[in-house]
Order: sequence, then structure tokens, then C-alpha cells
Amino acid sequence: MRSWGRRRVGDVGERTDVHIVIMGCGRVGAELAQTLEQQGHSITVIDQDPSAFRRLGPSFGGRRVTGIGFDQDTLREAGIEEAGAFAAVSSGDNSNIIAARVAREMFDVEHVAARIYDPRRAEVYQRLGIPTVGTVRWAADQMLRRLLPSGAETLWHDPSGGVQLAEVHPAERWIGQRITTLQEQAGVRVAFLTRLGEAILPGSRTVLQDGDLVHVIMHSDEVRHVEEVFATGPEEARSR
Repeated sequence: MRSWGRRRVGDVGERTDVHIVIMGCGRVGAELAQTLEQQGHSITVIDQDPSAFRRLGPSFGGRRVTGIGFDQDTLREAGIEEAGAFAAVSSGDNSNIIAARVAREMFDVEHVAARIYDPRRAEVYQRLGIPTVGTVRWAADQMLRRLLPSGAETLWHDPSGGVQLAEVHPAERWIGQRITTLQEQAGVRVAFLTRLGEAILPGSRTVLQDGDLVHVIMHSDEVRHVEEVFATGPEEARSR
């Protein structure tokens, strides 16, 4: 079997190629696979229906594995033991969450995300530690950011370029900290969070949860500093 080698992802200022396993070759799965391959990552796509792989197109160079995405033998064939990320984007909520849990709990995959159709289940899945993405128009883009979180993603900037709105990924050590603490130490204003597929305006008591997407307003010349603070924990940030 081919060995991909597990790589760390998300380090500030460093881009690494990662082996990524995607379960489901529908529109979102195929778009994810093509985008990630273009970025230089090795990709394996799993689907029960071999005809679904036609969505990948003739230029796709990754592997195609026919099978059930939460079956351990199928996952091993897909290279899950060397994977740095796993996306469950099939058409079934139950299959997605089972596969995501197997990837995380059985194979210790670092970044795991599941697509959901029933928003009432999102909170349950979140408690299990599985970031979820709802069936929104930009589902593939949001899934990509959860699989390969790194640095700041500029979403808007003023005409002069001096101020920007960006999505910045916080390190795991920030989970459970108040947003006000993150703002103070990074020197930015958190404009809003995306949680369980919905935008929320944080208050003084809002605590950062696993899976939150953080959108901040900051001066463009402070991006590097903000990335560094978000990439460390609160104790390390205080010592800067």
C-alpha cells in the first residue's frame, strides 16, 4: 500500500501537503477533491456508487475507493491511517457522523468534519467533538476551511486597503476562552462568529467553542501579529 505520511496542518506561515480522505462523491465531495488536489494534497475519495466518480473529471489524479465510508477496511484502503484530514460529505447524516467518529476515534485523524442536512442534529454532533457544516451554498468552501485551518482568510477590505475583515482560525488552546480575552490579546475586534452554520454576534460572556469560525476586523498591517496570537494559547499570547 502507498504510504503518504501524516503531516501537521495549520502552522502559521507554513503550507504542507496532506493526505485527505473524502467520503461521498456528490457535488460537494467532488468540488472538495478537485480543489484540494489543485493545492497539492493527495486525495482519496470513497463512494458506494462507482459511477459517482465521474464527477471528479478526467484530470483528477487521486484515488477512488468503492465502499462504505465508515467501514474500517475501506478507510484503511483509502489511506486513513496516514491522513491528516477526513471529510464526510455523503447524502446521509447518520453515515456522515458515524464515519467522522470512526476517523477521529479509531484512527486519530487530526481534522475531521461532517456535512449535515438536519440542523436539529448539529448541536448533538458538536457535543461529540465533530465540527459540522450545513447544506449552505458555500458548503464546500466552509468544509475546506475546517479541514485545513491556517492563517487569515481576507473576506473584505476597505478601498484604501488599510482595514480588512478576515476569518482567522484560533488554536485549540483558545477553546473555552471568552471572546473578549481573545480580542484583548490579539488587539482586534471580533465582528461575528459562525457556529453550527449560523452567524452570531458575540457578547461579553461569549465563549469560543470547538468548530467556531472567527471573523475579525483588523488593520491590514497587523495580520501577521494576529495570526501568531491566534495560533498560540492565551498564556503564550500574554507573554508576548
